[in-house]
Amino acid sequence: MYPLYFIAISVILGFLKILLWKTDAVTAFLFAFIVSNIGLQGIFAFIGHFFRADEVARGIGWPTGSPFQREIAFANLSMGVLGIMSIWFCGYFWLAAIIGRSVFSWGAAYGHIVDLKKSRNSNILNAGPVLYDDILIPVVLIGLYLADTLR
Repeated sequence: MYPLYFIAISVILGFLKILLWKTDAVTAFLFAFIVSNIGLQGIFAFIGHFFRADEVARGIGWPTGSPFQREIAFANLSMGVLGIMSIWFCGYFWLAAIIGRSVFSWGAAYGHIVDLKKSRNSNILNAGPVLYDDILIPVVLIGLYLADTLR
């Protein structure tokens, strides 16, 4: 369910950027989705995988106590740092953050789908909104980036 919160934050931040800073809509929403869905969501995922690893593992349907959780935590933190740094850097930096998030998310989606088919793991953090977020947010980010750069 939490991915919906970051989408809502993106929409609110996008509208604020348009209203307060008079930014055009495409750039405003691109900025907002990068900061929220790469930056804030990456930090949120880091906190979950690092500080609440067993709870998150159970939610995904993974065994608890795996040191792999720390690796996933820091992969998410790297995405979060890139997203937050995008506040001050744009252009190709945004593209790099989008590519990083997209590769990571589509790889995670692939893993969730394989797990869903192989072991029928329909846990909420494996086959719910997280799966859709892993597939669709990169599409939104890439679409907004292309719309922003090709005009």
